[in-house]
Amino acid sequence: MSNNLVSGDYVGMSFWLISMALVAATAFFFLERDRVAGKWKTSLTVSGLVTLIAAVHYFYMRDVWVSTGASPTEFRYIDWFLTVPLLMAEFYLIMSAVGKVPARVFWNLLGGTTAMLIFGYMGESGIMGALPAFVLSMAAWLYVIWYIIKGEASQVNASLANVNVQKAYKTMTLLVTVGWAIYPLGYFMGYLGGGADPGTMNLIYNLADFWNKIAFGVVIWAAAVADSDAVADSDA
Repeated sequence: MSNNLVSGDYVGMSFWLISMALVAATAFFFLERDRVAGKWKTSLTVSGLVTLIAAVHYFYMRDVWVSTGASPTEFRYIDWFLTVPLLMAEFYLIMSAVGKVPARVFWNLLGGTTAMLIFGYMGESGIMGALPAFVLSMAAWLYVIWYIIKGEASQVNASLANVNVQKAYKTMTLLVTVGWAIYPLGYFMGYLGGGADPGTMNLIYNLADFWNKIAFGVVIWAAAVADSDAVADSDA
C-alpha cells in the first residue's frame, strides 16, 4: 500500500485527526499549568503527558495503518500501558490536591488497570485464548469500577469537602464506566463476535482514545481552574 493517505480511508483520517487533537490538547494542558494553583500543577502535567505520549504513538500507528492496512496492535498497547495507568493515577492526584489520600489507593488503581491491559494484550496477540483473556481483563476492569464507585477510593472522595474535586471525580468515574466500555466492545467485535475487520476495530479504538484521553484532561482542568479561582476570590 501507499505511504500516503488516500481519499475514502476514514480509518486513516481518524488517525490523522486524533494525532493533531492530542498535540493540541498537550499544548493546552501544559500552558494552562500557569493558570492554576500549585497543588493542581501535577494533575495538569500528567494530563499533558498522557496526550503527549498518545500523540507520539498515534504518529507511528497512523504510518503503520496507511502503509500496510494492518492493525498496529503492539504500538497501541505500548501506548495504553503508559497512558492508562497515568489516567487512573489522576483519581489519586485530584484527591491528593485537597486532602490526604492513602498510597494504597494509587497502587490498587494501578494494579487493576495493569492487569486489565496485560490480559487484553495476551488475548489480542494470541498468547492466550481470546475468551479467557477477555474474561480476566473484564474482571480487572470491573474491579477498578467497583473500587472507584463503592470501594476505598469512593470513600476517600466522599470524605473530602471540595465540591470541585467531587464533581470531577464523578465525571471521571462516568468516563471509566461508560467511555472505557468502548474498548471491550471493540475487542468483543474483533475476536469473539464473529470477527470485525481491522478497519472497524481501529476506528472504534481511535474514537475511544479521542474521547477518553482528552476528556479526562479537560475534566481535571475544569476542576483545577474552578478551585484555583475560588481560592483566589476568597483571598481577595
